[in-house]
Amino acid sequence: MADYQVPLKDMNFLLYDVFNAEKLWQSLPTLAERVDRETADAILQECAKIAEQEIAPLSRNGDEVGVSFKEGKVSTAPGYKAAFDTYAQGGWTSLGGEPAYGGMGMPKMLTAFHEEMLCSADISFSLYPGLTAGAGLSLAKHGSEALKQRYLTRMYAGDWSASMCLTESHAGTDLGMIRTKAQPQADGSYLVTGTKIFITAGEHDLTENIIHLVLAKLPDAPAGPRGISLFLVPKFHVNDDGSLGEQNQVSCGAIEHKMGIHASATCVMNFDGATGYLVGELNKGLACMFTMMNFERIGVGIQGIGAAVRSYQNALEYAKERIQGRALSGAKSPNAEADSLLVHGDVRRMLLNMKAMNEGSRALSTYIAMQLDITTYGEGQAQQKAEQLVALMTPIAKAFFTDLGFESTVAGQQVFGGHGYVREWGQEKLVRDTRISQIYEGTNGVQAMDLLARKVAGSQGQLVTVFIDEVRAYIASEQTTAMQEFIQPLAQAVTALDDLTQDLLSAATESKEVLGCAANDYLHVFGYTAMAYVWAKMASVSLLAPADSEFHASKIHTARYFYARLLPRCQSLISAAKAGPATLFDIDDALF
Repeated sequence: MADYQVPLKDMNFLLYDVFNAEKLWQSLPTLAERVDRETADAILQECAKIAEQEIAPLSRNGDEVGVSFKEGKVSTAPGYKAAFDTYAQGGWTSLGGEPAYGGMGMPKMLTAFHEEMLCSADISFSLYPGLTAGAGLSLAKHGSEALKQRYLTRMYAGDWSASMCLTESHAGTDLGMIRTKAQPQADGSYLVTGTKIFITAGEHDLTENIIHLVLAKLPDAPAGPRGISLFLVPKFHVNDDGSLGEQNQVSCGAIEHKMGIHASATCVMNFDGATGYLVGELNKGLACMFTMMNFERIGVGIQGIGAAVRSYQNALEYAKERIQGRALSGAKSPNAEADSLLVHGDVRRMLLNMKAMNEGSRALSTYIAMQLDITTYGEGQAQQKAEQLVALMTPIAKAFFTDLGFESTVAGQQVFGGHGYVREWGQEKLVRDTRISQIYEGTNGVQAMDLLARKVAGSQGQLVTVFIDEVRAYIASEQTTAMQEFIQPLAQAVTALDDLTQDLLSAATESKEVLGCAANDYLHVFGYTAMAYVWAKMASVSLLAPADSEFHASKIHTARYFYARLLPRCQSLISAAKAGPATLFDIDDALF
């Protein structure tokens, strides 16, 4: 496997040239006090070092050794504890946290790149601090001051980590069916009883305490999701002076033996009358947990990007060095036994697919991160618009990026040929690790339904109009001759998305099943269209660069490739989305 190299130049290009992050930060008073270009550059450079030098080297052994389970205790792979300590001591566990509780309060545009670096280095490692960051976000927004002072400060310090406990054996997507109970106590605490499965980082040896955010119901709670509450349940009780007391009635019953992410502990967690503390309001727990889940869904999307980037780097290095066959147009290296794989059109197709999708995904992720920053720190109409775009884009970030990420890891494996299927090159690990990203934090089918049924149909198309109006305004502002090769197909793609949206909303008045049948195709049409938008932005900046800039020349060529060979995928997706529900539902269940 090629040594991981953080694409810092591309990250800086997106921050400062495409999205004018420095100007945005200065326009938002809170961020203006925290971050400038010098600070941001230092953060990215130092994060790149720890990702490349400390975390990436653990990935191979972490996959092969995995985590071990004995007598209720989980041990992580060799080197993980030392790497996590180095990571925490560097302050990385506090990067996006609230400054009032020890966090650095950095914008999402920076923390998203930090997440990508960790995921490219090792998805398994990234999950431990990633879950803690998400839990910290939920606790900061919904927790009481006492809970934040006692627990959040230690989570930001990296002394304690966190998990989120939602899923039960009978209740995955349908959380309204959960059976975990919380019994109120006279002192204001609750006794939480139940079993949760698939709990990432539920038990491990990286931190001295683990803070579980647990969904449960009071005995008299309303049925379904309206009766869910959220509780903070620590592994160890915390004394008034902040020291750790006895272990709570929380235990790990088993760990899962998984297809991938072997170095991440995925646990069965038992709560046997464990003391917990209410986070937010009673029966409003799902809303509190969604603060974390939406963070994690975007983070899982970034996992797809991170894995795809590593796949591309591996495959490109291999394709350059591997000699095999001759170019159809004649030998390119006549003095060698064969030409490199790069002379073959199909290999170039796979590599350029990866390159175009990776750079487009990173750009779209940065655009979404920018909306999150405006949502958090902005005000007025700009903030309202950003909130609408975040709601619209969150399921796209999770599902589209992970679908493309898995496609790219498989494509990288294909470039390697047989060597991609055996363990020595490490490429098959990326395929295994990335597959879960399409499943957890809400399967990609659920994300598609969230987009089309809840966000698009639920707003009668108004959320889509916010995005389409922005893109059309951009198109109107970019009417130079040089940009027409990108602007014209972008305009066609946006019109096609608009038409598809209206067609599906109209058809759904006759049959709601239209939404479920078209959701996956619709999400991908939206994803490619949104990616075309950010590729146009990157092309516009690159066209103004010096003619001898290889970086910008590569951007322009890759943008042309995206528009010529990837954006046309929308045509078949639109046809499928419009096909209607009959072909899915007219077949009797017995005929499957």
